[in-house]
Amino acid sequence: MKIITKVREMQSISQSMRAEGRIIVLVPTMGYFHEGHVTLMKRAKSLGDIVITSLFVNPTQFAPNEDFTKYPRDFGRDSEIAAGAGVDYLFSPEPDEMYPEGVYSKIIIGDIASKFEGVKRPGHFDGVATIVAKLFNATLPHIAVFGQKDYQQTLVIKRLVEDFLFNIKIVISPTVRQTDGLAMSSRNIYLSTIERSNADIIFKALNEATNAILNGEKRRKFINGIMHATLRTIPGLQIDYATSSDAYNFDEPEEFIPGQRIVLLIACYIGKTRLIDNALVTLPSSLSAKPEKFVEDIQ
Repeated sequence: MKIITKVREMQSISQSMRAEGRIIVLVPTMGYFHEGHVTLMKRAKSLGDIVITSLFVNPTQFAPNEDFTKYPRDFGRDSEIAAGAGVDYLFSPEPDEMYPEGVYSKIIIGDIASKFEGVKRPGHFDGVATIVAKLFNATLPHIAVFGQKDYQQTLVIKRLVEDFLFNIKIVISPTVRQTDGLAMSSRNIYLSTIERSNADIIFKALNEATNAILNGEKRRKFINGIMHATLRTIPGLQIDYATSSDAYNFDEPEEFIPGQRIVLLIACYIGKTRLIDNALVTLPSSLSAKPEKFVEDIQ
């Protein structure tokens, strides 16, 4: 595996690979790799010839009160993990390489970013879209792989690709979880032992709501209430949001209709650590319908 820190060098390599007819797959990350990242890298390896993993903690997607400076970093460890996962190039530029004149230009995301995370983290998705567009232009991939855990981000990326005419296929792979259901996240390292044992309540809340939907519950506020009630069994847990919506456009009807694809979204604080998670479920067309499992999303 080669480590690249300069945009021009990365572009030159990618242009050469393209000229040779090789399929380039990008896995964008902010580092501090865990098994979820490794799964994405291995998925990328199965999709193309050359895997580029970007490692860049993007300052423009952090608000002033967020954890940019404290975000976990361990470049040596990440390099070893990426190499072991079969990554060909680790693209790890410095901030002044990606923003040589500061944040002079940026992408503004519309309605799809105005809810949920967009309310709690104003400007976050503008920063995400801007850096992803830059990474696309730096690495010139044919395919890019993202994880389902950041669900709203995946819809933002799909809209970005469509609106800016990027000729890139987007692959969304399912969330990787620990044995008790907690979604893999670099921020899990912040949890104390007690907080870590309490964190599985997020997955339990998603499951409670999922089961209600599969049993025919279609009232959105009732579904939301199930998640809220489950989360509140943990003293001190602070809910940012626990909500359900249409999985494709984030519409929030009073009632969902049979066959509608629903996303359940949770963001909450356990102690000082903010965690997010989600689940996808289809409201059955009849109560005898079999539950629909997650199918990897390829655009």
